[in-house]
Order: sequence, then structure tokens, then C-alpha cells
Amino acid sequence: MKTDNSFVTGRLKSFKFAFAGAYKLVSTEHSIMVQFSMGIIMTALGFYFGITKTEWLFQVFAIGLVLSIEGLNTAVEKIADFIHPDFHAKIGFIKDIAAGAVFFAALSALTIAGIIYVPYFMAL
Repeated sequence: MKTDNSFVTGRLKSFKFAFAGAYKLVSTEHSIMVQFSMGIIMTALGFYFGITKTEWLFQVFAIGLVLSIEGLNTAVEKIADFIHPDFHAKIGFIKDIAAGAVFFAALSALTIAGIIYVPYFMAL
């Protein structure tokens, strides 16, 4: 009887596709490049100020949230542009909603950054 390794090989393929997608996002999409750069800056600040484990948890969550929602926004935009390349009010509405989701994630991340870093900057 032949062993079925489809679960393991399927997961490995999924990881490969996910990594390729993340690379495409970071290397081709300007909004992701900006958000990714901000994540790197915030990570460097975390090391500089020696933030607590709890602060790291919130910071990593915020960075991941923004990058994830930005990636989904990019996917929505690409699908919408593929389906209807010309301007269409309903497509514009859909794209605006997706961008609004990024706004909420970024606003949450900025709030978390303020709560974490304002006290550290005030102590300088």
C-alpha cells in the first residue's frame, strides 16, 4: 500500500505559495513597502527602548494586523481591477471599503504605538 503524504506535501506547498505571495506584496506594492518599513522602524525602536514582553506582543500584533489587512486590500483592488478595469462606481465603493479597513488597522496600530512609546520618549 502506498503512503499518502498529501497532507504534509500540501502544507509545504501552501507555505511556499504564502511565502511567494508575501514576497510579491513587499517587493511590488508601494503601500505594503511603506507599512513594512514602518514595522521595521517600530521593531528597531522596540529593541532600542527595551520594551516589555507585553508591549512586544501588542506591537507584533499591530504590525501583523496592518500588513495583513493591507495585503487583503491589495487583493481586493487587484480582483476589482481585473473584473472591471474601467472606473465603475460600485467597484470604487468596494475599493473604498477595503481601504477603510486598512485605515482602521493603521489607526489601531498608531494608538498602540502611542501607548507604548510616548512614555519612553517622555523619559528621554
